[in-house]
Amino acid sequence: MHRLLIALIAFASLASAAQVDQSAALRALQQPDAVLIDVRTEQEHAQGALPGATRIETADLAERITGIVPDKGTPVVLYCRSGSRSSAAQDLLREMGYEKVYNAGGYEDLKGITPPR
Repeated sequence: MHRLLIALIAFASLASAAQVDQSAALRALQQPDAVLIDVRTEQEHAQGALPGATRIETADLAERITGIVPDKGTPVVLYCRSGSRSSAAQDLLREMGYEKVYNAGGYEDLKGITPPR
């Protein structure tokens, strides 16, 4: 019974987590008002980042997002190392009322295909 409960909790958390949608994120970046946010650590960011990205770690996002994206209708594209932290960030921004939030996934997958900003 204990294992079943753990499995159900794990499944529920996966079901609520935002999914990576790289193609939608890349389309959103074509919009002139889109904001690109890197939710990786300072050390990860120092090893390379997408052009035009603003770095805000997921833990600081709720506090800092309104200073960078005051209009909740602005497209916001998020990325991290693998897509997990950007998924959590996407969930948070949606809970805060942001309407157009896209999880682009991981930096390594994006660095060769992201349009210049």
